[in-house]
Amino acid sequence: MFIDEAVIFVKGGDGGNGCISFRREKYVPHGGPDGGDGGKGGDVVFHVSDKIDTLLDLTSRVKHIAGNGANGKGSTKRGKDGKDLLIDLPRGTVVKDKESGRILKDMSTVSESIVIARGGRGGKGNKHFATSINQVPRRAEKGKPGDERWLSLELKLLADVGIIGMPNAGKSTLLSRISAARPKIADYPFTTLQPQLGIVEVESYRRFVVADIPGLIEGAHRGIGLGDEFLRHIERTKLLVHLLDVSPFATIKPSDAYNIVRNELRQYNPELAEKQEIVIANKTDLLDAESSTECIRTLEEEISKSVYPVSMVTGKNIHTLIKAIVSALNDLQSQKCEIPCG
Repeated sequence: MFIDEAVIFVKGGDGGNGCISFRREKYVPHGGPDGGDGGKGGDVVFHVSDKIDTLLDLTSRVKHIAGNGANGKGSTKRGKDGKDLLIDLPRGTVVKDKESGRILKDMSTVSESIVIARGGRGGKGNKHFATSINQVPRRAEKGKPGDERWLSLELKLLADVGIIGMPNAGKSTLLSRISAARPKIADYPFTTLQPQLGIVEVESYRRFVVADIPGLIEGAHRGIGLGDEFLRHIERTKLLVHLLDVSPFATIKPSDAYNIVRNELRQYNPELAEKQEIVIANKTDLLDAESSTECIRTLEEEISKSVYPVSMVTGKNIHTLIKAIVSALNDLQSQKCEIPCG
């Protein structure tokens, strides 16, 4: 099961109380205070692990509380510190404060860690309060409570390429064609109910990660259909591959389908519409050569972009598409490094 959202409560452990104690030995008439300090409460620590890829484990328990520090003891014995609570998160998790919505941390690097709720400080024992005028203090500090907060966790897939389009455009089939991924594929809308990742191996030991995003329909940015829940995954991709169904059986005109999806991207996040995009016309095997050529020409005029004709069934132009994706990713990398790497 793919889970990409979770709301949890985290709390650092409370610090232990300081101790009120006096040294009492038979031959030591002026023993004085010897109360030890309380131990520190444990921290709640988030850690990025490459062994998990969803937030499923966190949904089974809402409250996550670190261990409390132990109370101090006599003979200036300090209480034991509370045990830290380590919580593994998948790479790409955005941690937000639930109340304010403020982003606290973007956990995007494997083995990265952050203390998200600190444990409370242990209280001081009465030994600390002895003075020349108060040599037998009968007070000690209570331990401080640990930090606590409600958090919203949001997982954004980390992929180089995001495949977008209307339901049944052939996105899952494309992913299975160009990578070793085997998403569930069937002839009905919303086959893909969760994002799928695939790794494409190309020459010179080059590889890139592709994400198949569930189909977008009109109104997706307002929560209609399934696409709204997964638009966030497109935000991290470097390149978009926009798949259009140009078969005679398509229920929506290809140019209209293109404009619907583009509008949903703009409505959700204007920056998505600025990402570089490769447009693909799928199911050209269902058209004869003349009709296919005319369809592509008309589509390019209507959307003012170049279109790659492909067929997932026959595999036509799949290798050409992969080369185009690699070339686009190389160009993007060059643009990124132009200033810092120059």
